[in-house]
Amino acid sequence: MTSFCIKCSIHMNIYPRGIKDVLLLMKLKYNAQKLYITENGIGELNNSSLSLQEALVDTTRINYHYHHLSFLKEAIQDGVDVRGYFAWSLLDNFEWGAGYTIRYGFNFVDFNNGLKRHAKNSALWFKNFLKK
Repeated sequence: MTSFCIKCSIHMNIYPRGIKDVLLLMKLKYNAQKLYITENGIGELNNSSLSLQEALVDTTRINYHYHHLSFLKEAIQDGVDVRGYFAWSLLDNFEWGAGYTIRYGFNFVDFNNGLKRHAKNSALWFKNFLKK
């Protein structure tokens, strides 16, 4: 797999290979063991003009996790002892720096309809990924 860099809607550069690079650095320089990725995800701007069905299509999030997990797998194959990967986030939530303007969740939260939850495409993708 080749490395790539994308820009998400909140103007952050994304470099999936960086997860492998940092994990290898932790292993080689610091002899780190039992490593956990405790928060990794991508936010997309809340677009209230989208229909619910459109809002559930979050291909960017799927690609983000796919590429990061691919490089994480390479790091493990290179001998890094990674014990866990925790995706951010299960649900769209309140972010301290952005309020409800950025959506990180695998599940769409309808803030205008009793906080009803709807699984995004990424939730289904991640569920299937975990089954493999």
